[in-house]
Amino acid sequence: MLKKARKERHIWLDIMLTLLALELMSYFYYGIRSVVLAAVCIVSASAAEIISIRLMKRRFSADDLTCTSDALIIALMFPAVMDYKIAAVASVFAIVVAKNIFGGRMNMIFSPAAAAYVFVLTSWGRKLLQYTEPHVKTGIFEKPEVLVNSASHTFDLTGTFKHSDFEILLGNFSGPSGAVSILLLAVAAVVLMFRRSISVGAFLGTIFGTVFFAVVTPSVSSKADSLKYSLVTNMVLFAAVYIVADKRIAPKRDYYAFFYGLFIGVFSYVIVLTGAKENAIVIISVLFTPAALGFKNLEKHIENAALEQADDALINENAVTEEGIIGE
Repeated sequence: MLKKARKERHIWLDIMLTLLALELMSYFYYGIRSVVLAAVCIVSASAAEIISIRLMKRRFSADDLTCTSDALIIALMFPAVMDYKIAAVASVFAIVVAKNIFGGRMNMIFSPAAAAYVFVLTSWGRKLLQYTEPHVKTGIFEKPEVLVNSASHTFDLTGTFKHSDFEILLGNFSGPSGAVSILLLAVAAVVLMFRRSISVGAFLGTIFGTVFFAVVTPSVSSKADSLKYSLVTNMVLFAAVYIVADKRIAPKRDYYAFFYGLFIGVFSYVIVLTGAKENAIVIISVLFTPAALGFKNLEKHIENAALEQADDALINENAVTEEGIIGE
């Protein structure tokens, strides 16, 4: 149990370090407003966690600090100029409704951050999907003068993406404050997979499903462009790392996790292609909660069957040994 707790803390620390790197890039593009937004999410989530745990008559421990990573994921999926009240409500919803009502961190059903994003999308969709351009820095209490649609929205509707590959790698295009830094996300994915802090199977399945359909049914005339833009738009890479590949949600075995990620990657690509639904992968990851639970139940049945076979083998071995002793 102690070993499992330590592993959980190490995973949380790895996730937080990569998220803080993305937050630093967000600060570079959008200024102090993005940092304050992240702080509002973290404080709101932490307060909601402490109060929830007290109401459930449990003791707050260091392991419950994982709520801060969920809060930071929420902040990075939002526009840097998101209303603080909405951000606070989203963070509280993630911890209280999407997490603790279903049993807390030991019984995670879906990603709290993804559930909070869908909640805000249905309640304040216009504010969620309007952004400032990179390098347009807004003061802490200022209202942005000009808001634009994301580059993903433009690509989904028109099939055009007016940014160079260099700008794409650095995240120099409009979109969620932390989900567009493609180079940082790619590095984070490699590091987290190497350290086994995310589900390798779920991440690779999501990427493979997106890539496969982007080539088979390209969204633009060039298959190469279809593949490239399908990975860098609509928060695909960000969600693949921090939502779909979340080890608290994804199936334990990489084999099942791969198909879980594959289904999400394929269905989200189809939704974007046919309905131009921006950031569909986050919505699909929540809708595919039954699939994750189904794979986990299948894993439990397999583990129980293996234990029963091992017990039967041990009983038979003991019986043979006893017969041998009696015979002598």
